[in-house]
Amino acid sequence: MNTIEEIENENIENLTKEKSIPDFNPGDTVKVQVKVVEGQRERLQAFEGVCIAKKNRGINSSFTIRKISYGEGVERVFPLYSPKNASIEVLRKGSVRRSKLYYLRGRTGKKARIAEKIDSTKNKKTSNDSSNKKISTEKINEKDSKND
Repeated sequence: MNTIEEIENENIENLTKEKSIPDFNPGDTVKVQVKVVEGQRERLQAFEGVCIAKKNRGINSSFTIRKISYGEGVERVFPLYSPKNASIEVLRKGSVRRSKLYYLRGRTGKKARIAEKIDSTKNKKTSNDSSNKKISTEKINEKDSKND
């Protein structure tokens, strides 16, 4: 690893200590709280939309969010490690088969929908919980029958 990469990695570690950056991919619905300075005041502005692109380039990583505002498509590019990003929150995981979703620009309404990703680990946990309940009720029934 060369010295530039080492310096970038140190900077990334320092920036991620202050705030956590969630793992998200294109197709996910993301809410970004951005620090906006207006004169003397500083406030947070929320930008919520679908992540249509993500560029992984070390400290120069960025992602593009697209939302529909008053019937117009609005896209904004955010640097991933920017101090202007107060927080990044993943609201919904989307299931897509492309890394760049630029085709959504030409689609509106129901054609622009993205299917939600169904996590198989959640399904396994719920099925295991129900089977554990069955086993525990069977044990209770066996104990009751032995006591009679």
